[in-house]
This record gives sequence, C-alpha cells and structure tokens, in this order.
Amino acid sequence: MSFFRGLSTLRSRVNRQSSLSNSVRWLQTQTSSDLDLHSQLKELIPEQQERLKKIKSEHGKVQLGNITVDMVLGGMRGMTGLLWETSLLDPDEGIRFRGLSIPECQKLLPAAQPDGEPLPEGLLWLLLTGKVPSKAQVDALSQELRSRATMPDYVFKAIDALPVSAHPMTQFATGVMALQVQSEFQKAYEKGIHKSKYWEPTYEDSLNLIARVPLVASYVYRRIYKDGKFIPMDNTLDYGGNFSHMLGFDSPQMQELMRLYVTIHSDHEGGNVSAHTGHLVGSALSDPYLSFAAALNGLAGPLHGLANQEVLLWIKSVVDECGENITKEQLKDYVWKTLNSGKVVPGFGHGVLRKTDPRYTCQRDFALKHLPDDPLFQLVSKLYEVVPPILTELGKVKNPWPNVDAHSGVLLNYYGLTEARYYTVLFGVSRSIGICSQLIWDRALGLPLERPKSVTMDWLENFCKKAKAA
Repeated sequence: MSFFRGLSTLRSRVNRQSSLSNSVRWLQTQTSSDLDLHSQLKELIPEQQERLKKIKSEHGKVQLGNITVDMVLGGMRGMTGLLWETSLLDPDEGIRFRGLSIPECQKLLPAAQPDGEPLPEGLLWLLLTGKVPSKAQVDALSQELRSRATMPDYVFKAIDALPVSAHPMTQFATGVMALQVQSEFQKAYEKGIHKSKYWEPTYEDSLNLIARVPLVASYVYRRIYKDGKFIPMDNTLDYGGNFSHMLGFDSPQMQELMRLYVTIHSDHEGGNVSAHTGHLVGSALSDPYLSFAAALNGLAGPLHGLANQEVLLWIKSVVDECGENITKEQLKDYVWKTLNSGKVVPGFGHGVLRKTDPRYTCQRDFALKHLPDDPLFQLVSKLYEVVPPILTELGKVKNPWPNVDAHSGVLLNYYGLTEARYYTVLFGVSRSIGICSQLIWDRALGLPLERPKSVTMDWLENFCKKAKAA
C-alpha cells in the first residue's frame, strides 16, 4: 500500500473516529514487521517516484495562487513554492507530522515507559516512511543509531580550537562541519554514482549525522559549562534519554522532557529558515553535513531558533525587576515597558500560525503534570493571559498567541539546564531529524536545484505601472 494513500485514509479515518483509541487500533494494522528502516525506504521510494512523475505530467500547469508585491517585499510570506513531505503546517491546526497532530503522535508513537512521551526514533521512522512504527522497530532503530554514534578525535579538536567563550551554536556548527570529512555522499559522488542512487549515501550520512549530533552537542555543553568533563553514551538508553544523560541530567523526568522536546522540535514544514536553508543548500547536491551546518547557522538567528534563549532571559529579567510573585497588573506594565522600548515580547507570535502553538500546549500539559507549582511556570501561565490581549490592542500582530519558544526554557530551567545561551543547540539536535528525513526524500524524488527569480525595485515599479495602465 502506498504510504501516501495510507496517510490519506488515516486522515479521513481519524476524522471519522469518535475516539483516538479506535484510531490506535486501526493504525497498528498499517505497520510492517520489517525492523530495518533502509529496507522499508527501498520499497517505498520507487512508488513515490512514479507518483511525483504523474503529478508533474498531469497537473504541472495548474496554478497554485497569485504572487503579490507584498509577498515579494515581505520575505516571500504565503508563497506556495516548496515540496516538503515530512510535515505540514496549518495556520489553525498547527503542525502535523505525516498527517498526525502532536497529541496523536503522543498517543500513537512508542514510548520508553507506559503513558510516557514519544521516542524521537519513532518520529524519525514516521517521517521517513509515513507509517507508525512498532516498539520493536523503534528499539531496532535506537540500537542502529547507537551503533552509528562514533566520533573521530578531530571533531573534538576542531571545537577545542575555538575559544570557550564562543557561542554554543558556533561551536556546535563547527563540530558538524568537522564531521563532514566522513561524508558517504561526497565519496559516492566523486566515484560517479548514478543519480537514481543518490538517496542511499544520503541516507547513510543522514542517519550518521542524526546519531552523532547529540555527542557533538553534549561535548559543547560540557566544555563550556562543566569544565570539559565529557560523559560517554549509555548503550542502554534511547536517543532522547541518552542525550539527557550525556548532558549530565539523569532524572527520569528530565529524560522524558528531552524525548518530548526532541520530538516536537524536529520538523515544522519546509518554509522556516533552518528547514528551508537545509533544503536549499541540499538542492545543490551538497551533502547532509554541509546542508545541516548551513541550517544551523540560520537556526542561530534571533528571529528563529535563538528565540528560545531570548524568552528565558526576558522572563528572568521580569523576575529580577518585579520578583517571582508579580501580579497581572505589574506584568502588564512590564510588557508595555518592553514594547514601548522598541523591543518585542519574545515567545509570542508566529509567521504562519494563527492560534496557540500546539507545541506550546503540549509543553504546558507536561508542566501541569510535573511542575505545576514552579514559580517560573506560573509566570508563563500569567503571560499567556496578559500578553495576547495587549498585542491584539496594538493591532499590528496577526497572531498574538504563544509559540513553542514561550515555554521550553522554563521546563529546561526547572530540571537544572539553566544556561539559556545553550538552548538553541537543543533545538538544532532536534531539527536534524526533520531536515535529514526530508533531504533523503529530496534525493529519492530527484528534486531539482532551487532557483527562484529575483527582481529589482525598478522592475516592480515598471511592472505595476504597466499593470495599472492596462
């Protein structure tokens, strides 16, 4: 069965079901007993290659919309111009991973413990195949990723060549670039591999990269904040649990938080800066290491992944000035003070979403379950009530609701990961799963070099004059 047809059936079936438990039973019939992810892809890819050819031949001239001058001048907002199979972002529903919402993923994907958070390996399987994996498949993938998690000494030496004071994202991206020396895709391309086989070395690079980035990221953390005392991987732990362990956090709740964090941050369709950058660079047949390193440099920007750092720093500035027991009226005054100084309230608003980010909601649910009395969580809850009405009153914000960054820092801070400058690295580790999954499919489907057309202001003015005259 085509996994796309399967997902189409899944969507309609989920919509018809009155309870998610019925959907769970149906989805279980869609899984395969094959424990090898590569074999599943090898079976699925030819079918999807033919599907893409059919879409191009039968519907290639269908118009998807009109481009306006506002879109050209506004960062290409709202333009439909990119194929991204692994996830889809709806302005009202939020993110869906291969058709599944975050609550559905929490219910359907295998967990490390009963009623626990989904294992990131399960999401990786889902993104690559469109199928909900069994626990046995996820365990096999966990073992495979652990076997790939080897780190050459020169990667550590490349990071060590930087000042310890360098931003964690700079050190992280440097480590990823050092890993590129081992690229299987680059070696295969230099030997003359046929383009129909590009996806296979891309798969090898991608799984190696996904397996190794937690080692790079944890090394950076321990180097900067823990006197360089590196913690080796635990071969009994899963991907999220191991990442928490190598950072130095072994509490079961922190490991659960890391599983949730990596899962929900992994992918957010293809238009965001990091995902689009990875796709753009990859379209030049740059290998996954080069593509992902470029994506990390986009993620490091204050308007993208660095926002999770800015949120916690801003919340702590509120506490420093007003105390933990701040009233809603005091909080309103502080929000207005921030806005009137020409700054934004970090963690609110989104380029696509027009409602509260479901990734915020699931983190809030985690906090309500595990840390309801934490003062910073209570402050975040007050902000949820105070900020949206103020932003609505301003009249300049299409989405006044909190996004994913509004909550993650408070959870991490509660469990002891208090270093806000490091938070974007966590985001980067997570995003490797989504970017690499799509890159494998970019190669499998033979997607072309990305090359949009650009114009000048003279061109725009002349075009608009002619259009007005006509």
